[in-house]
Amino acid sequence: MKPLLVALSSGTLFGAGLALSNMTNPAKVQAFLDVAGAWDPSLAFVMGAAVAVSAVAVRLHGARAAAASGVDARLLSIDARLLSGAALFGLGWGLTGLCPGPTIAALVSGSSEIALFAAAMLAGMALHHFLAAGRGSREADSRPQPVATS
Repeated sequence: MKPLLVALSSGTLFGAGLALSNMTNPAKVQAFLDVAGAWDPSLAFVMGAAVAVSAVAVRLHGARAAAASGVDARLLSIDARLLSGAALFGLGWGLTGLCPGPTIAALVSGSSEIALFAAAMLAGMALHHFLAAGRGSREADSRPQPVATS
């Protein structure tokens, strides 16, 4: 029960931060991405704060978290799937001004456009899950395997 409460609290705090920083507003995000036009740099401060907090967390708990997950960080690599996924994510974020976290936080607004985007996002995730399941053991063999710890 405690991990669920921690996850719920963390998600609520994250969503509140997204709303407070206006990252749930697609126009605000698109203005940040428009570096050649009417650029709004204010979200850089939000990202800077997030990177600073993450850096401290990784420094304090990174080794312990890596050991607990059992994944050897040296096995993680940049490959075509990672790059194409990142490009697709960036393209979607740039076109719509939304990505998963802000979309979920913005669902409380009641906007039909946000709800439609969330439905399309979930459909895309389900399609990926379906296609990945079809690849079966071939994909599982290519993923980094947990490192045995004693």
